[in-house]
Amino acid sequence: MSKESPTLETIVSLAKRRGFIYPSSEIYGGFPGVYDFGPYGAELASNIRRAWWKAMVQEEVNIVGLDSSIFTNPKVWEASGHVSGFSDPLVECRACNTRSRADHLLEAIDVVADEKISLEEINALFDAHRKQIVCPNCGKKDFTEVRRFNLLVQSNLGNFANDWTKEPTYLRGETCQGIYINFKNVVDTVRVKIPFGIAQIGKAFRNEIAPRQYIFRKREFEQMEMQMFTRPEEAMTIYEVWRQKRWKFYLDLGFKEENLKWHEHENLVFYAKAAWDIEYRFPFGFKELEGIHARGDYDLTQHQTHSGVDLSYPDEASGTRFVPHIVETSVGVDRTFLAVLTEFYDEDELGGETRTVLRLPVALAPIKAAVFPLLKNKPELVAKAEEVFAVLKKEFMCEFDDNGNIGKRYRRQDEIGTPFCVTIDFDTLGETPELKDTVTLRHRDTGEQERLSISEVVERIRQASIY
Repeated sequence: MSKESPTLETIVSLAKRRGFIYPSSEIYGGFPGVYDFGPYGAELASNIRRAWWKAMVQEEVNIVGLDSSIFTNPKVWEASGHVSGFSDPLVECRACNTRSRADHLLEAIDVVADEKISLEEINALFDAHRKQIVCPNCGKKDFTEVRRFNLLVQSNLGNFANDWTKEPTYLRGETCQGIYINFKNVVDTVRVKIPFGIAQIGKAFRNEIAPRQYIFRKREFEQMEMQMFTRPEEAMTIYEVWRQKRWKFYLDLGFKEENLKWHEHENLVFYAKAAWDIEYRFPFGFKELEGIHARGDYDLTQHQTHSGVDLSYPDEASGTRFVPHIVETSVGVDRTFLAVLTEFYDEDELGGETRTVLRLPVALAPIKAAVFPLLKNKPELVAKAEEVFAVLKKEFMCEFDDNGNIGKRYRRQDEIGTPFCVTIDFDTLGETPELKDTVTLRHRDTGEQERLSISEVVERIRQASIY
């Protein structure tokens, strides 16, 4: 790498200190696997969603959007296989009762346990390495056998029986099922023809055994998924197209290619035709950022079988019908958020001082411009700065700051990734007549400054914000 990657501790500290991410329910001691986006985090997450939606829906000619419900008929999850098979390998320490994922404990001693292997296989692998595996809580080596633990989060929504767990509803474990069950609705109501895609951004929930690595693995998270419906014979060609498109998405955002790599799944689920992950170099190593999967016709076939509703698609040329194959792209808002903080975090020296700076693409930056009066105690400067701020905030997320000296204000904005700072000084007021109604525009990455009119500043920020 051209620069050393920040540690996870560094990222966590910055995110908390500057209002990007807070532990959920912190005043009550927190809640494992759940986090809140602070003011700047909410803006950054919103910009990540916007960039993905622009690339996946707005700029595509055959993809439409959807916002399906978090709750569905429980039969959806029976048909998808989640009720019977959506699980992780759980093991419990007999000494302290700490529950852990068996594959994570194996990973800690550099033993790979693929998520697709059977319960018998992972038990055999775990037994072969029991002498090396230690409990992350107490350090003992006394574990139960590995068992499967279902990750679906149950609810009593609409069920008022005392023992509602016998017939629970579920918070969705993934967003794509909402796309599959709305396939027929979209075909019937929107002018789409295969191949076409349905994209969605939404919350999902998994009762993770051991959420870890900050916001990388959460119990409440947000997915950005697209399901492309294709003819069977075209599926793999379209799959390769989307592999390249999704790789290019990160490069276009400004990610260094050296921090990305492909990982091919070795053990595919029985219905899958191909599965590749784009991995990112997180502070804890290369891990999955996005999955691109060729899922065959499994999903629509399952829902067609269990619902009794025909989900086939008419082939006008032959007069026959077929169940479309699916090409899926799936990435999390949270993992992208963590990747963005890691990728664009930097420390350098500017003006003889060491600074922390987030070199965020302008399109992703929570605040596009900060407006400063040169001096807080000069009412005429403050009034003019407020006037400029009112102009800019109509188009961009902006911030007004008159607290402290200019240098400290610059540093605060550098840490949250603000690409431009606009300073109103006495020349703005006409002290130098030819500079009246101009301001100083300071660039985050270089610290360089230029003198521009207000209208020029607006256009400069507008052009820089285009993604």
